[in-house]
Amino acid sequence: MPDTRRSFLKSTALATGLAGAAAAAGTRTEPVAALAVPRIKFGNAEISRLILGTNPFYGYSHYSENLDFTMREWYTAERVREVLHHAEECGINAFNYVNLGRSSADFQKFLDEGGKMHLVSQIIGDPAPTWKMFRPLAMYNQGEQVDQAFLTGQMDKVKDWCKKARDLGTMVGVGTHKPEVIAFVEERGWDVDFYAGCLYQRTRTIEQWKQTLNGELQEMPHETYLQSDPARMYAVIRQTKKPCFAFKLLAAGRIGDDGVEEAFRTAFANIKPTDGIFVGMWPCRKDEIRENAALVSKVLGQRPA
Repeated sequence: MPDTRRSFLKSTALATGLAGAAAAAGTRTEPVAALAVPRIKFGNAEISRLILGTNPFYGYSHYSENLDFTMREWYTAERVREVLHHAEECGINAFNYVNLGRSSADFQKFLDEGGKMHLVSQIIGDPAPTWKMFRPLAMYNQGEQVDQAFLTGQMDKVKDWCKKARDLGTMVGVGTHKPEVIAFVEERGWDVDFYAGCLYQRTRTIEQWKQTLNGELQEMPHETYLQSDPARMYAVIRQTKKPCFAFKLLAAGRIGDDGVEEAFRTAFANIKPTDGIFVGMWPCRKDEIRENAALVSKVLGQRPA
């Protein structure tokens, strides 16, 4: 590790935070055997099949407002950057950037510190500013926006977004929480390169939830995760020849530690060899970054370098 990186590690609050979490969990955070996280060819790059997710960085827990607040408190700008650096050290070379709040400032500082990550970016609104700042490897229209367009019959707006992104020179994708959105785009032969699909259909309408639950209605419809949902998304991921990125395979933290390996195994058994996964990580109590990188390597039969 370069001296500048050693100095940075020693100077950040995360060094203390991770060390404390590791001590409490009986783990170690200092570099050990290098992890060779398996990669896929994606565009003109080779990226790790495990892509660092972004939701925890900015308090989007998809669990509760209290957890949102706690994530935001823990994830200072310094900790966001340190987790990005640590992911890089653990063999993760791609990041699911989102253009919200201070994210651009955080990522630019990471780059200024010598960090390197391929961006598979989810974009809310105009893709041009993010392209101008970072020249992402790939950009896709964010899933919440796409789902809303699908529900309101305005998919032409999503198609126009894709054309605008294509004209910038990036790889172009569509994000969604609905399997039927991918089927819709595929059937119409849109000019897109990839998809990002949530395994849980969290954007059903109230009427759709009532139909699904035989008239019942839950307190938090958008944060209800049905065990039967992933199979439907996996089916459309497999039917397209285009690369796909599956996300929320841990049901936004609803799958506990004892189910993580099985969730990873299920994901890789049900997506194509050209596909990857987005996983958000929050190493407040243990080194999830190294654990997840090691687990993906184990599941895919790759030994440490």
